[in-house]
Amino acid sequence: MDLRQTETTLPVDRRLSLPQQVYADIRRRIVALELLPNTPLSRAELSANYQISQTPLREALQRLSEEGLVATYPQSRTEVRRIDVAEIFEAQFLRTAIEVEVVARLAADPRNPGLSAVEETHDQMVRSWAREQSFETFSQLDKQFHRDLYAAAGLSNITLLIDARCGQLDRIRRLHLQWSNDRKPDKVVKDHQAIVDAIRRGDVEGAQRAMRAHLAGTVGHLDDLRAHFPDYFC
Repeated sequence: MDLRQTETTLPVDRRLSLPQQVYADIRRRIVALELLPNTPLSRAELSANYQISQTPLREALQRLSEEGLVATYPQSRTEVRRIDVAEIFEAQFLRTAIEVEVVARLAADPRNPGLSAVEETHDQMVRSWAREQSFETFSQLDKQFHRDLYAAAGLSNITLLIDARCGQLDRIRRLHLQWSNDRKPDKVVKDHQAIVDAIRRGDVEGAQRAMRAHLAGTVGHLDDLRAHFPDYFC
């Protein structure tokens, strides 16, 4: 991808510093496969596209490097990393361990008022997919659904850890979503409904089973994804 042909306007979010905004947007583009594995990231071109100086860009790229999404070779180049399979399994283990306990906590208190936000996000996901079938919107609402679960459980800050450790997992989830066309979104919607239903019933074990099954979905297709997109993986 030629970065010179990709003029980028940062979304305005005054809660975030400039380096944080640049980091968030480049990360979004990597996860959304707008920036494919092995894409060179010219600092000069990125700086021009975002209309920023080298300092906030350097900070953003450093954070992306720490998360394993870009590789920087001193005095040479920076590029989008290939998807690391070992890191996928580590991230999957982390998310499963945490989110199974999150839904257990929620199912133990099925009248938790925070569950209303979870259900509203789920409903938005269903409506938006039926209306526009946008992978980007669907992915954002999928992520928000899980954030709402954390918030309802009083564990919002843990999402910072998840984001920092799950970049590779986010990439294959998006790849699977787009590769499977409309099959994956339908499955995600059904999974989310099963999770919410179990929580509302106060069924702790059922909620945990539903979450485990949901999180295992994409990883179960990893071999197929590697076969179809061998150049994306290392």
